Amino acid sequence: MNKHILHTGVQSFIRNNFNTDTLSVILKPPFFDLVSNKELAQQLESRKKCEKKLPTWFSTPKIYYPSKLNIEQTSSEITAKYKTEIVSGNSLLDVTGGYGVDTFFFSKKIAKVFHCEMDKNLSDIASYNFKILGADNITAISGNGMDVLSNSGTIFDWVYIDPARRDSTKKKVFLLTDSEPNVLEHLDLLFLKSNNVLIKTAPLLDIALGIDQLTGIKEIHVVAVHNEVKELLWILEKGYEGEIRIKTVNLKKKGRTTFDYALEEEDRAISQFSEPLDYLYSPNPAILKAGAFKLVGSRLGLKKLHRHTHLYTTSKLSKFPGRRFLIKKVIPYSKKTVKAQQIKYANIATRNFPETVATLKKKFNIRDGGEDYLFFATDQNEQKVLIICTKVPPD
Repeated sequence: MNKHILHTGVQSFIRNNFNTDTLSVILKPPFFDLVSNKELAQQLESRKKCEKKLPTWFSTPKIYYPSKLNIEQTSSEITAKYKTEIVSGNSLLDVTGGYGVDTFFFSKKIAKVFHCEMDKNLSDIASYNFKILGADNITAISGNGMDVLSNSGTIFDWVYIDPARRDSTKKKVFLLTDSEPNVLEHLDLLFLKSNNVLIKTAPLLDIALGIDQLTGIKEIHVVAVHNEVKELLWILEKGYEGEIRIKTVNLKKKGRTTFDYALEEEDRAISQFSEPLDYLYSPNPAILKAGAFKLVGSRLGLKKLHRHTHLYTTSKLSKFPGRRFLIKKVIPYSKKTVKAQQIKYANIATRNFPETVATLKKKFNIRDGGEDYLFFATDQNEQKVLIICTKVPPD
């Protein structure tokens, strides 16, 4: 951490050159004696990435930014705030603190928070920023969080862990066994130091596999932001053997959409099937990731197009945790029938269909855009169909 970056002149340069091309900064003669142009470019690039992802950091003067990779790997502000709704009590240890975004928001809910980070430079940066942000109840510890936890005589109300999901070659991984630390090897220690453990994993992790490998699972939160699944959150409770609750949430600027259920409810749910009626419904990605394919339809009184076609239909418009469409036309799928529609612009999606969106665009010379939404799908009679729709505004 180069503290000369915090000098007034350097900070002014970073603020005033917010949209400057970083390559041009690197190639110019040195602007400052004790801060290299490469360091300036890093600050500019990382700050730019924080504009929407971390607005609190972006808008706070004298924030020190790490590498852009650290920014990419950290939780967004909106998902960090969501995690504070899960935890409670007086103490929390963040085993894998990183840039400290989750830690900072935990500190708004928990009296004493401990931030552990193996990278000394990143630990120093996070510690400095905590002070700038006024989070005086965070203790930053430079070191291996699992070692800190093992050597601590404290029993924490919560332990939070977000394992690193890149291997030694910086390639992305998502399995628990490939992440660092491997939480499966440390479950006994985690439960020795806390009755409550919150684990963040990659959205690619198979939920069924996680359930099979972890113990004490009380809740699984599938967190999407603006229709993109960002995180899986696993709440483990020492000794818990009850039913697992699945909580899906799609976070947006103007509120959220939720769909919660007990894991066994999906197993018990029975789907009703139908040809496309007047309205078509597409669940938000959090529900699809959770696998509530039968329950979302049965609970809301919707009929499904096909067992493996996760689209739903009704004759009357209903509220729904996802996108809603008015069906204009349903036609049997063939090259001739689709070309006869003379569609030039549309928004294309496939469900349980053998061809990709890219292939269909090319095949029918359709460009993105316009008011029409095209769903290429398989119906209950195993027939390939094209459903032409227009979007219904959100509830």
